[in-house]
Amino acid sequence: MAFKRRFAPRKKYCRFCADKNVAIDYKNADLLRDFITDRGKIIARRITGTCAKHQRRLTTAIKRSRQMALLFYTTTHATYVRKKTI
Repeated sequence: MAFKRRFAPRKKYCRFCADKNVAIDYKNADLLRDFITDRGKIIARRITGTCAKHQRRLTTAIKRSRQMALLFYTTTHATYVRKKTI
């Protein structure tokens, strides 16, 4: 008895190789937010589908953007922390 696959996984492709006009820049925080989780972790390339070359550039851009305070490190930095009133 042969088993059929329920779905065929879609081939992942590098967004930056497909579209040469998209540049990886630490100042483009909207683009970089697509590659980090809501907790602030950088998403692995096997999940996003980016190639190794662009994943390295993406990682350095995210880290630079964090240092310039354009992106957050963790969720505690992302949310507004209220001061305690006495």
